[in-house]
Amino acid sequence: MSAPGLDHRPALADDLDEVLRFASSADELFYAFPRADWPLTREQLAAAHAERRGNTLALLEGRSAGFANFYQSEPGDYCALGNLMIAPWARGRGVASYLVEAMERQALDDFDARELRVACFCDNTAGLLLYARLGYQPCGLVERRRGERRVALLQLTKRLRT
Repeated sequence: MSAPGLDHRPALADDLDEVLRFASSADELFYAFPRADWPLTREQLAAAHAERRGNTLALLEGRSAGFANFYQSEPGDYCALGNLMIAPWARGRGVASYLVEAMERQALDDFDARELRVACFCDNTAGLLLYARLGYQPCGLVERRRGERRVALLQLTKRLRT
């Protein structure tokens, strides 16, 4: 699982200014944080950081490279992954896979979760391919809105334990 130079730790409030730069477009922000407004502000990110659990920062060669958390958690049952963002400079270097796998371990260790749930918009090709590669299976499709436009959100899950 571990690629050279990758590590992770709890994300601190002091990390948020750097995480703000991870989403480099309105589309990227929508995929990672659909309720946020572009451009992402420290206030929006700080509110999510305070409300959510398991805020985690991935490091590549000591630099902040990725961020994720759980927007829902039901100990003994499941966690739902949210706010997955990778720094533009770190993409294509295994950070997303590493971070999702770290979140799976955290869901098991800290929440005794049986499964990790993710949701991915159907036009987020990179996200869909990542989750498929990591063994996530589709379990639902729901309609969401992006302004006036209808969008499809694919729900996926991965069994972490029986």
